[in-house]
Amino acid sequence: FRREGKKAMAFKSIDQLDISGKRVFLRVDFNVPMDKSGNITDDTRIRAVLPTLSYALSKNAKIILASHLGRPKGKPEPEFSLAPAARRLGELLKKEVKLAPDCVGPEVEKMVAAMKPGDVLLLENLRFHREEEKNDPGFAQALAKLAEVYVNDAFAVSHRAHASVEGVTKFFKDKAAGYLLRDELHYLGKVMEDPARPLVALIGGAKVSGKLEVLQNLALRVDKLIIGGGMAFTFLKSMGIEVGKSLVEEDLLKTAKEILEGANKKG
Repeated sequence: FRREGKKAMAFKSIDQLDISGKRVFLRVDFNVPMDKSGNITDDTRIRAVLPTLSYALSKNAKIILASHLGRPKGKPEPEFSLAPAARRLGELLKKEVKLAPDCVGPEVEKMVAAMKPGDVLLLENLRFHREEEKNDPGFAQALAKLAEVYVNDAFAVSHRAHASVEGVTKFFKDKAAGYLLRDELHYLGKVMEDPARPLVALIGGAKVSGKLEVLQNLALRVDKLIIGGGMAFTFLKSMGIEVGKSLVEEDLLKTAKEILEGANKKG
């Protein structure tokens, strides 16, 4: 999704692809909050992809879901298994959702080969492999060989150049946005190009580093910019406010101060 002048370039959505009976690699965001017992405390992100899943099922596609969960250190960690997500999705769809033991490899390929139209398979946590966050081409190709079509419906991770988000697209001819990503892009395009005023943006998260360009861009376009979450402490400290042991990105204090100064000049 790029901007050219004042016009947002078009992108394909899932209903513009021929997915009938095909294996569809669907990148989703099932990074859901869980309690200490491994129970999902908020299934909003799972429910958010149901429209895309329902469409794919109506076309008898074989759906291969891929997601990350938490921050495992590049190796399998039981507490970050996507098993709870598979169970919850099965309840919502009222059908079996199998969980693969991994996201790549012979055993996964065997499970994919055995899929029938309308089957749903959730791959195990992508971040059990360091290659995911490193955007390793070999890992991306291993993911791509599982399917014929690529669909991204993980808006929350679409800014990350990871193997399942960016790298994998190089190995697919047919690729598109799911309904969640499509709607977010349409909304974002409208807000950025022809917003109702006053325009207020609220942005949160732990770190400033992953959102630098977004913050700098928004500061030029919005009437008010509200910063919350852990990243707020970097801005507070840049203003000379003591934040104790709260999360701070020391190397970005100067950048945070520059963003604040730019916003103040703009009024």
